[in-house]
Amino acid sequence: MTVKPSPKNTHWSWRSQAFRGLVYQLIAFAAIASGLWWLASNTMHNMQVRGIQSGFDFLLGPAGFDIGESLYPFDSSHPYWQAFLIGLTNTLRVAIIGIILTTILGTLLGVGRFSRNALVRGICYAYVEFFRNVPVLLQLLMWYLLFTEALPLAADAWVIGPMFLSKGGLSFPIPVWAAGHLWGAIGLVAGCFVGWGYRRWAFRVFEATGQLRSMFWVPLLLVVLVGVLGWLAGGAPAEFNAPVKGEFAIENGGSLTPEFLSVLIGLTAYTAAFVAEVVRSGIQSVSRGQGEAAAALGLSQGQSMQLVQLPQALRVIIPPMTNQFLNLTKNSSLAVAIGYPDVVSIANTALNQTGRAVECIAIVMLVYLTTSLGTSLLMNWYNARSAIKER
Repeated sequence: MTVKPSPKNTHWSWRSQAFRGLVYQLIAFAAIASGLWWLASNTMHNMQVRGIQSGFDFLLGPAGFDIGESLYPFDSSHPYWQAFLIGLTNTLRVAIIGIILTTILGTLLGVGRFSRNALVRGICYAYVEFFRNVPVLLQLLMWYLLFTEALPLAADAWVIGPMFLSKGGLSFPIPVWAAGHLWGAIGLVAGCFVGWGYRRWAFRVFEATGQLRSMFWVPLLLVVLVGVLGWLAGGAPAEFNAPVKGEFAIENGGSLTPEFLSVLIGLTAYTAAFVAEVVRSGIQSVSRGQGEAAAALGLSQGQSMQLVQLPQALRVIIPPMTNQFLNLTKNSSLAVAIGYPDVVSIANTALNQTGRAVECIAIVMLVYLTTSLGTSLLMNWYNARSAIKER
């Protein structure tokens, strides 16, 4: 005889825990909404009483100032919203490149703490302890003073192959744009998919047969090879705009300003020390027997770290690593101290000219909130994919 489950009680009463929980949530939501409404209305009233203008209409007016560093042309006649867009791109440029470099450097330092070479272990330990315990603002100022005071003038710039390093920053050759470069970029993207497919195939072969194949050099070779094929298919353009020494500055080519280099190097060096500790602690959380088992199978120390220990440590590494990525992005706001035109610097200039303090601060908050939430969503997705699936 089959016993049918009793129907759920849909009668809402104060004795119901679900009903009480819903009522409490509605009360809390109403209280928070009322508080925000009161703050906003009170602020707007006080601003009107004092004759302070409000609103975001100023974004359509001419900015009235130039920006020294931009990925696209900008002058004082352009509107404020384009100035904020430049500040956003400058912030993202530091954040994205910094996260990539921090991940690479921090992982190498963390793995280096387990090296059998005492000198390598000592260098990694000294790096972590030094850069982790010096405030990031002082590090930014240190790098900025190094670039602006210790380096020579442009006329006496240091020559590093086809590049020049001076007080004006790092100048380097850039390709003269042609259709072949677009085909080369398409080839690199396609090569990334080919390399990713090869890694998945090689890992399945390793799990099935124990036969180890290259998991780094072959995928990298595939990415480069497909990219070169795309470049060749586009006509193989090879013309470069090379920098040359001028009378007062380095002319032509591309350049990275001292402000950008100081922010990028300072944030990377600082955050990589914390990432190294995250990687070290994650590897230490893996049972020592895993490494002994890998050695018993004939795997070298590097292969054991790559194929056995690091994959298991990822479940411990990724969550705190996400925090460090968020810290790097938010610490980029300190770039205003050395004159790098990020979104905070642009907002300060716009605030001083227009007096729209609430609006400018709201834009800055929105930028960092959006970038932080986007980073968190991406890392949470990666964390879910990297989690060990139990059978």
